[in-house]
Amino acid sequence: MANNSYSGVKNSMVEANHDGEFGCTLNELRSLMELRGAEAIVKIGESYEDIKGLCNRLKTSPIDGLSGQPGDIEKRKTVFGQNLIPPKKPKTFLQLVWEALQDVTLIILEVAAIVSLGLSFYRPPDAERTHCGRAAGGVEDETESEAGWIEGAAILLSVVCVVLVTAFNDWSKEKQFRGLQSRIEQEQKFTVVRGGQVIQIPVAEIVVGDVAQVKYGDLLPADGVLIQSNDLKIDESSLTGESDHVKKTQEKDPMLLSGTHVMEGSGKMLVTAVGVNSQTGIIFTLLGTSEDDEEDEEEKKKEKEEKKKQRKNKQDAAVESRKKAKAQDGAAMEMQPLNSDEAEAEEKKKSSMSKKEKSVLQGKLTKLAVQIGKAGLVMSAITVIILVVLFVVDTFWIQGLPWVKECTPIYIQFFVKFFIIGVTVLVVAVPEGLPLAVTISLAYSVKKMMKDNNLVRHLDACETMGNATAICSDKTGTLTMNRMTVVQAFIAEKHYKKVPEPENIPSSILDMLILGIAVNCAYTTKIMPPEKEGGLPRQVGNKTECSLLGFSNDLKRDYQAIRNEIPEEKLYKVYTFNSVRKSMSTVLKMADGSYRMFSKGASEILLKKCYKILTANGESKVFRPRDRDDMVKKVIEPMASEGLRTICLAYRDFPVSEGEPDWDNENDILSGLTCLCVVGIEDPVRPEVPDAIRKCQRAGITVRMVTGDNINTARAIATKCGILLPGDDFLCLEGKEFNRRIRNEKGEIEQERIDKIWPKLRVLARSSPTDKHTLVKGIIDSTVLEKRQVVAVTGDGTNDGPALKKADVGFAMGIAGTDVAKEASDIILTDDNFSSIVKAVMWGRNVYDSISKFLQFQLTVNVVAVIVAFTGACITQDSPLKAVQMLWVNLIMDTFASLALATEPPTEALLLRKPYGRNKPLISRTMMKNILGQGVFQLVTIFTLLFAGEKFFDIDSGRNAPLHAPPSEHYTIVFNTFVLMQLFNEINARKIHGERNVFEGIFNNLIFCSIVFGTFIIQFVIVQFGGKPFSCVALTIDQWLWCTFLGFGSLLWGQVISSIPTSRLKFLKTAGHGTQKEEIPDEELDELSDNDEIDHAERELRRGQILWFRGLNRIQTQIRVVNAFRSSISLYEGLEKPESRSSIHNFMTHPEFRIEDSEPHIPLIDDTDAEDDAPTKRNSASPRNTTPTPPSPTTVAPTTPVSPSPNQNNNAVESSNHLVPEGPKSGTLSAPGSPLHSLETSL
Repeated sequence: MANNSYSGVKNSMVEANHDGEFGCTLNELRSLMELRGAEAIVKIGESYEDIKGLCNRLKTSPIDGLSGQPGDIEKRKTVFGQNLIPPKKPKTFLQLVWEALQDVTLIILEVAAIVSLGLSFYRPPDAERTHCGRAAGGVEDETESEAGWIEGAAILLSVVCVVLVTAFNDWSKEKQFRGLQSRIEQEQKFTVVRGGQVIQIPVAEIVVGDVAQVKYGDLLPADGVLIQSNDLKIDESSLTGESDHVKKTQEKDPMLLSGTHVMEGSGKMLVTAVGVNSQTGIIFTLLGTSEDDEEDEEEKKKEKEEKKKQRKNKQDAAVESRKKAKAQDGAAMEMQPLNSDEAEAEEKKKSSMSKKEKSVLQGKLTKLAVQIGKAGLVMSAITVIILVVLFVVDTFWIQGLPWVKECTPIYIQFFVKFFIIGVTVLVVAVPEGLPLAVTISLAYSVKKMMKDNNLVRHLDACETMGNATAICSDKTGTLTMNRMTVVQAFIAEKHYKKVPEPENIPSSILDMLILGIAVNCAYTTKIMPPEKEGGLPRQVGNKTECSLLGFSNDLKRDYQAIRNEIPEEKLYKVYTFNSVRKSMSTVLKMADGSYRMFSKGASEILLKKCYKILTANGESKVFRPRDRDDMVKKVIEPMASEGLRTICLAYRDFPVSEGEPDWDNENDILSGLTCLCVVGIEDPVRPEVPDAIRKCQRAGITVRMVTGDNINTARAIATKCGILLPGDDFLCLEGKEFNRRIRNEKGEIEQERIDKIWPKLRVLARSSPTDKHTLVKGIIDSTVLEKRQVVAVTGDGTNDGPALKKADVGFAMGIAGTDVAKEASDIILTDDNFSSIVKAVMWGRNVYDSISKFLQFQLTVNVVAVIVAFTGACITQDSPLKAVQMLWVNLIMDTFASLALATEPPTEALLLRKPYGRNKPLISRTMMKNILGQGVFQLVTIFTLLFAGEKFFDIDSGRNAPLHAPPSEHYTIVFNTFVLMQLFNEINARKIHGERNVFEGIFNNLIFCSIVFGTFIIQFVIVQFGGKPFSCVALTIDQWLWCTFLGFGSLLWGQVISSIPTSRLKFLKTAGHGTQKEEIPDEELDELSDNDEIDHAERELRRGQILWFRGLNRIQTQIRVVNAFRSSISLYEGLEKPESRSSIHNFMTHPEFRIEDSEPHIPLIDDTDAEDDAPTKRNSASPRNTTPTPPSPTTVAPTTPVSPSPNQNNNAVESSNHLVPEGPKSGTLSAPGSPLHSLETSL
C-alpha cells in the first residue's frame, strides 16, 4: 500500500525532470545512494569518472558550492525534490468531534434523550390522565403537555455543546503541537558552502548539489557523497543497527546517509538526495508516515484482525516485527516527528513503552479518575433503582392501581426520566475534566515556557521538572558564558599574566605559534567582525578554538592569511578532537618532504607527551619529568585556581631521513613533542547564574557540576557559582578517582559504593561521558534517602546523549548543542542559560499545583452534586437538579474551571518549598480538609433550601411535582445557589496550601477573571430567560441577592476552614498516590524488576489486559494439556499436530537456530528499555520446565541472558545473544505437539 504511493512520488519526480538539464537524473542518484563502500566507488568511477565529475554533472563546485541564486535553487527543488518529509495530515475538526462523541456516558445520554423525545410526542388515545396514578395527573394545560419534548431536546443540545468544547480543546492542543514541531524543525540549521561563502541555512532549504560541511555532533540532514574528510567516523546504527562507528574516506567508503550521526572528525559532502528520496525518507515512506487517513483506516481494520490472531499466538508478531526491522535495515524510530501515530503504534507493538510515554502525574490521575468513576457508577445505579422502586411501590401498591395498557407510554416516560437522572448523576460524577486539565495546563505551560527560552519536546518533561531534586549541569556554556578569551600565557620560559606584546616574543616562536593555531583549529571556526559598531567580535564554531584565534589576533597576526595559503585540502592528516584523545593534531607536509605536526590539548595530558620545550632564544631544550612537575606547580595550578582552562600547544617534526611514519599508530605519533606554549583561557561565569543556583538550593534542589575540565578550574568556577560554599565538606572528584571508588575488585560498578559518594558529591571533573551516565543512573536508582531522586541533566555534546536519555529530564543546549544531544533531550534551552532551568522548575511545579487546584474544586462539586441528586431522588422521587442543569454544572466545572485554574501563572513563591517526591499524593491532607469542609457547607445550604426554602422565601414548594409540571421558583433558587457556591468556591480553590489570602494575584490571570465573570453572566441568562428547557423561572432581585449571599458564604467559610490546623485532623487521609511498590503483587514485581521505573499509569491500564491474557492462556494451556493426555500421547513423542502448526516455534525448530524469547529483544533506541516488556512474556517457560503449570518467575532466568556489557548503547550486540544454536537436544525436551511445548507457545 505504502509502496504504490511511494512509486507515485518517484514517477512524478521523473516527469518533472526537465529533459536532462542536469547531467544525471533523480533515479540515477537514487540508485547510486543505495550502494555502499567499494561498490559505490566503482559505480562513481564508471558513471562519472570521479566525484569532481559528479559535481560537474550537478553543476556545482566542490570548493565554492552552488551559486545560491534563487532561480537555480528553485529549479533544483522541482527536479530533485525538497528536503522535507511531508507530515501526516492533522485530524480535521470533524474527526475530533466524532472522537469526542465516542464517550460512553454521552452516548447513553443521547440514547435516553432520544427515547424521551419520542415518547413525549406520543398522546395516549382518549385516556383520562387521572387513572394513571397521582404522579401522572395534575397537568391539564395543553401547552404544558406539549412542552414535554423540550427536556429531551435540551439534553441533546447540551451534549452537542460538551462535544464541541472537547473537540475544540483537542484541536487547539493538536495545533500547538504542530506549532511546536515546526518550531523544533526551524531550529535545526546546517552549514553549507554557497558562492564560496560558508553559511547556515535551515535543513529544509538544502538542495541536491549543495556542498555541506559536516562536523562532530551533526545529524546528517540529507544523503551525500564525501568530497573531503578528516578522520570522519559515523554512527549508522539508526539505519543499519550496527553500533560500531563507520570510518568514512573518499577512497574506501564515501557514502553518507541522512539520519546518521557524525561521531568524530569533519568533512565536506556533496548532497545527492534529499527529502523523500534520501535513505531516511525512503524508510519513512515505507512506514507510511506521509500516508492518507483512509489507508490508516484499512490499517486499523487489519490491526484488529491481527490482534485476534495474536491472541492465539503472540510470537508471530515478534518475528514479523523482527523481519520488518530487518527489511528496513532496522529503521530507527528516532527520526520520527513527535506526533506521528505510526511511531506510537510501532512502539506499542514493541510493547516496552519507553519511560517518556506517560508521566507520573498522568499515572496518578488515571488511577484517581478510574476510582471516582467507579464510585459514580455505583451511585447512579442505586439512584435509578431507588427511583424506580419508589415509583412502582407508590403507584401499584399504595394507590393499588392496575397496569392499564393506555398508561404504558406514560409509565415508560417516567422510567426514561429516572434513567436520565441516573445518567446525569454519572456524568457529574465522572471527572472527565481531569485529563483535560492536565493537557490544558501542560500545553499552556509549554507555550509560555517558549518565552522563557525553554523549548519543550516531551510534554510530561515539564511536569517532571517540578519534582526535580537534583540537577547535574555542564560547566562550559551553561554556568559560564561560553565566550572564551586567552588571558594568560606561558611562552618562552616566561609566565605573562596578561596577553604579551608581540615584540616580547622571539619571532621564530611567534611564527610557529601562529601557524600552529591557524591550521590546527577547525576551519569552520572563525572570528567574525562584530554585528554592531563597538560590540565584541563574533565567535563562530568551537569556542576554545575561537579563543586561540582571538589570541593570534591579539598578537597582531592574521590567521586567515595562513589559511588562504594552506586550504583545508592541503592538510596532510588531521586527528580531530574526541573525548578519548582530549587533543587535536594536524600534520603538514613540508616542501622538503618532511612532516610537521601541530598539537593542542588539555595541558596535563599534552605535557606528558612533551620531551622538549622552547626557550627564550627560540632554541629547544630538554624537558624532564621534574621540569614538568615544576611547571604544573608554578604555571598550571595557579592558572587553574583562578578558574582558567589551560591548553598546551606543541609541535613535532618528522625528518625525511626517518621515512614515512605509521600514521595509524597514534601513541607513537603523539609523543616526543616540543612544547610551544601554555595558555590560560577564561570563560567568565554568567552573571545570573549564582542567583539561579541560590534559588535552586532554596527550593531543595541540589546542583552538581559535571565537567571535562581540570579539577582546580572546576573547583574555582563552582565556588564562583555558589555550588561549593566555603566551609562545606562537599566532595570534588576527578573521573579516575570516582571510578576507583565506585567499582569493586572485579571492576564492576556497585550501587552501594555510589550511594556512599553521591550525596556529598558536588563537582565531578575530568569526567568522561560514561562517568556522567554512571552518576545519573546511580542517583536515579539510589534508595538511600527516603525520597527517590528525580534528576535533570544538561548536556551539549554528542557524548552526553546517553546521560540525557537516562535522566528524568534532559536539557540540551539550543545554541552550542549538537543535533545528537537535542535528539536525546526533553527540553531545549534556546539561550543555553542555567537560569532558564530554574524557570522550567517553576513552571513544572506550577503544573502540579494547577492540577491540584482543579482537583480540589472538581471533587467538591462532584461530591455535592452526586449526594444532592441521590438523596433528593430518594426523598422527593425527583432530582432537585435537573438533567440539563447538571450538564451545565458539569460544563462549568469540567471545561471552564480546568481552563481557569490550569492557566494560573507561576509565582516566585513556588521556589520556596521543597520538591514533591515521586509518590507525593495528588490530594494532600490540607486539600482533603478543604474539599470536605466546603462539601459540608454546600450540602447543608442546599438541603436547608430544599426542605425549608419555600417557608423562608414564602413561595410554593417544588417537591413532588407531576411529570410535566412547569418549573418552580423553589427549585430554581436551589439550582442558582448551587452554581453560585461553585463560582465562589472556584476562587477558594486558587490556593491549596492553606493560604489565607485567596485573592492574591487574581488579576494577573485574565483568563481566570474572564471565565468567572463569563460564567456568572451565562448563569444569569439561564435563570432569567432559560425557561422550560432549563427548568428555571425568572427570580426577583431579592432572591438573587440571597442566592449570591449564600454563594459568597463559601468564601467566608473557606477562612473558617483554613483556621483549623490540619495537624489536628488525624482522620484525614491523602488520596491519589501513584501505585506504591507495596501494592504490587510479588510475581508482578519480579516481572517489572528489569524496568527502570515502575510506570504506574501503564500498569493500571495494562493490568487488565495482562489478567485477561493470563486467564486466556491458562485456559488454553489446560485444554491443550487435557487433550494431550486424553489422546494418551507420551510427553516426548514428536507428533505434529495441526493446531500447533500455527506456533512460530514449530517453523523454527529446524536445527539451524531458534529465536529464544523472541519478543523483547528488538534493538530499541532507548537502551534502558531493551529488557522491559509486557509482563506476560516474562513468564515464558524455559525449556527445562517439564511441569504443565504456569512457571514461577524463578524459572525464567535461563531464557533471558542479559549481557553485562558496560557499553550502554550496544543493543545490537546485546540482542544477538538470543539467537541460540538449536541442536538436537531441545527436540527431546519439548517436542512440537507435546503439552509442555504448547504451554511454552501459549505463554
